[in-house]
Amino acid sequence: MTETSTYDVQHIQVLEGLEGVRRRPAMYIGSTGPDGLHHLLYEVVDNAVDEALAGFCTRIEAVLRKDGSASVLDNGRGIPVGILPKIGKPAVEVVLTTLHAGGKFDGGGYKISGGLHGVGVSVVNALAEWLDVEVYRDGKTYRQRFERGKPVTALRSAPGSPLPSGTKVEFKPDTTVMTAIDFNTEVITKRLEDIAYLNAGLEIVLTDERTGKIQTFRFAGGIKELVRTLNKNRARLNDEPIYVRRERDGTEVEFAIQYNDSYLEHVLTFVNTIPTTEGGTHLVGFRAALTRTLNDYAKRLGLRNGDLTLSGEDVREGLTAVLSLKLREPQFEGQTKTKLGNTEVKGLVESVVAEALQEYLQTHPGDAKRIINKALTAARAREAAKQARDLVRRKNALDISTLPGKLADCVERDAEHAELFIVEGESAGGSAKQGRDRQFQAILPIQGKILNVEKARLDKMLNHEEVRAIITALGTGIASDFDLSKRRYDKVIIMADADVDGSHIRTLLLTFFYRYTRPLIERGKIYIAQPPLYLIKAGKERKYAYADEERQIVVRELEARGQKVEIQRYKGLSEMNPEQLWETTMDPKMRTLKRVEITEAEEAERIFSTLMGEEVEPRRQFIVQYAREVRNLDI
Repeated sequence: MTETSTYDVQHIQVLEGLEGVRRRPAMYIGSTGPDGLHHLLYEVVDNAVDEALAGFCTRIEAVLRKDGSASVLDNGRGIPVGILPKIGKPAVEVVLTTLHAGGKFDGGGYKISGGLHGVGVSVVNALAEWLDVEVYRDGKTYRQRFERGKPVTALRSAPGSPLPSGTKVEFKPDTTVMTAIDFNTEVITKRLEDIAYLNAGLEIVLTDERTGKIQTFRFAGGIKELVRTLNKNRARLNDEPIYVRRERDGTEVEFAIQYNDSYLEHVLTFVNTIPTTEGGTHLVGFRAALTRTLNDYAKRLGLRNGDLTLSGEDVREGLTAVLSLKLREPQFEGQTKTKLGNTEVKGLVESVVAEALQEYLQTHPGDAKRIINKALTAARAREAAKQARDLVRRKNALDISTLPGKLADCVERDAEHAELFIVEGESAGGSAKQGRDRQFQAILPIQGKILNVEKARLDKMLNHEEVRAIITALGTGIASDFDLSKRRYDKVIIMADADVDGSHIRTLLLTFFYRYTRPLIERGKIYIAQPPLYLIKAGKERKYAYADEERQIVVRELEARGQKVEIQRYKGLSEMNPEQLWETTMDPKMRTLKRVEITEAEEAERIFSTLMGEEVEPRRQFIVQYAREVRNLDI
């Protein structure tokens, strides 16, 4: 060893103030990329929402500015500005410069909160190039400026204020820390829209000064209105959502339920307006109540056949629901708050939901019977699908005899280093098999268009040959049987023609992955290959272009040299020989892959149900709205 092996007091480092946040930002906001960038804004917005939850704020204004900064204004009570006796500094300065400082800990300032006033906003301050705060209280405006978490001016006051009370926080993310600096309006819009749904009557205004667009969100119907919106493209079993809002032991439980004729479940959960995308104890309690209550009701009325018991999957088929909790001491897993861990919440939610559902079923027998009959149909289909599911479930990762015959598997047995190409057409599949690196690349050709799983129940889907081949090749299982650790490939790459049929096939495949193997998308395992559109020849020189703009650039470059240019437009993958397919689309050193991601689950849900669902009119409207934006359309 060249360095000293001693470990003593001189090696102990104490990071002052917010320096720890700047050193390890991902610990506090998840990442320094787009998610972390938006998390900064959400922390400030959450503090304004906390004022609304406390009953003191009715309007929030968020602004995205051209210089990359953002501001949030609320008409709440305003952060306290008095001097804290033990510290000798204004409360607002302490809140913005000290972790775990704020009005959320003793239960006096806030009984319920989503953001952690002090933790959240101080982290934003630490990761901002500059931050300006204005507080409106007592007919005065108080101002203070910070740079990278440190105060650069004292708190100053001036008579007069634009609001009777409130707070305005404006900040610019620090480009020396954050790798993403451009706020995405669509992502922010969805979050603010959710907040407005979850706080009935609260008005939120988003202004994007970069585009001049102003949006206002205010929903008097709250989450009941949200469920209606989520179900607007589907045939509904109960015309009006089941809506309940009850408080028990200091916790407010609010939920809205509506069933539709689809075969899929869509449940959104929130705690103190924070989306809990990974669920948690509240979701466990909700599901348990739903299963138990519908089973009891069906048994009491003699609707069940023999020993048939409704499973959780059965009663959630076609379910659209929003569950929103407001509690005093939420225990989230991690600062990014994606999963609730409070153990006492499970029983509380289960009790409230079960009681409310029992009341509804007894007073709405028509709706109750339709919901039960749908669940019973799902149960019978589940029994029919069991045998089919067993056929496609792999015994183990090395049991090659269970793999589909058309699969050209790779030599590599470590999933981390293997990839699967799902290729449109037998001809293109043949070229891919010849052009691939068989050490780590597997090829699965599919013939024609696979089943639209949005319109098919599980038993029908598992009897479809092409879908069954995909499930078997993946090795993960599907739906409730899904197990990521059993995957046979780390990358699953969709390779289809760059035409209308190819786009349709990609959409069908993505619908399957989204509905039945969604963790593959969430973990970044699904990709779309980008084959070239053009082969451009000039003498012995060959170049590929992947878009019309690129073709024009290449052609101008070659013609500037005085060369005669020949352009070949690829109509499909089958027009490329194995060598061309390898060097353009499959070679890891040269290819371009698009990774499929879910940035907004609700928007993804809406798009899939619109494009692939039973209702025709929403699909027609979508096509009319976006038809002019389609490029490279071959009919």
